[in-house]
Amino acid sequence: MRTLNVDLGDRSYPIYIGAGIRNKQSLFNDAIQGKQVMVVTNDTVAHLYLEAFVDMLKNDYHVETCILPDGESFKTLDTYQMIMTRLLEAQHNRTTTIIALGGGVVGDMAGFAAATYQRGVPFIQVPTTLLSQVDSSVGGKTGVNHPLGKNMIGAFYQPQAVIIDTETLSTLPARELSAGMAEVIKYGLICDRSMFEWLEVNMTALMNLDSSLITEAIYLSCAAKSQVVSQDEREGGIRAILNLGHTFGHAIETEMGYGVWLHGEAVAAGSMLALDLSWRMGNLESSDLERSAALFKAANLPTLPPIEMTLDSFVARMSVDKKVLDGSLRLVLLNELGDAMVTSDFPLDIFNETVLDALEAAK
Repeated sequence: MRTLNVDLGDRSYPIYIGAGIRNKQSLFNDAIQGKQVMVVTNDTVAHLYLEAFVDMLKNDYHVETCILPDGESFKTLDTYQMIMTRLLEAQHNRTTTIIALGGGVVGDMAGFAAATYQRGVPFIQVPTTLLSQVDSSVGGKTGVNHPLGKNMIGAFYQPQAVIIDTETLSTLPARELSAGMAEVIKYGLICDRSMFEWLEVNMTALMNLDSSLITEAIYLSCAAKSQVVSQDEREGGIRAILNLGHTFGHAIETEMGYGVWLHGEAVAAGSMLALDLSWRMGNLESSDLERSAALFKAANLPTLPPIEMTLDSFVARMSVDKKVLDGSLRLVLLNELGDAMVTSDFPLDIFNETVLDALEAAK
């Protein structure tokens, strides 16, 4: 088992990474603060893991469950209300611990419920998808989507622990594995060139779920994110580099309908738009673009936006984004491979050319 620590003073917490650890009760005992537990999951994950998980805890805790419908389209206030209703029906008090057992949607909504139920109760992340293991379970971002914008309703709220069981990846659909790999590649692009080069060498084995390599990829990703989050918990500065490709990607997700493009698929296409813009501004070599596109393709990810998008739809969706500040759109671009920046200083005509050329290439 590998262990990391997210250093946030009195809100610090451990990240455990290993095979089979979702059923290692000692890891949970340190993080559960009372005797009540609410396990939030979805119907897909419940079928695979919920019974054994509840059996592990039920001798020492009073365990209730809340099973949500599966999919990004259900990441809504209505579904969030389902969690609230279960907590209230079961008379959970402010010492209850919420455990998120599932992917990013479950983790985001369970975390938001924990942040807001009786003004805040403890919660634990048990992410079961690669994307949630390397990204959404770490850092304390919680929330739900709105029809006009992704993740526009939420809170920063840190878990007590993140327990990452690599065994759950064996049941992950291939498309979901690829979506998670987009976030792994992101870390190499924004802050770790050596990781990017390591991924180039090992991507085929990673996609085949080589056990030691996938554990290392998760560890490197969580280490990169932990370091950034420890410096900037609430995204007032450097943490924004973690959003490479996300402003473009969120526009794709919102325009196409949540769940039509998976988050990681949209991030991959969005990252290539950001890299293309960085190249047109003179920051990258054409070979950098080619290497990045080849790495995304090796992970079976798209490198171009959907043909249904237009320049106008990109601009409209991106204008309703959390990274818009005082009317100016901020983008994460690269100075070079492994070195990202957040800037509003990009020529509008070059931005337009980047999007229009990508849309033309997608046809």
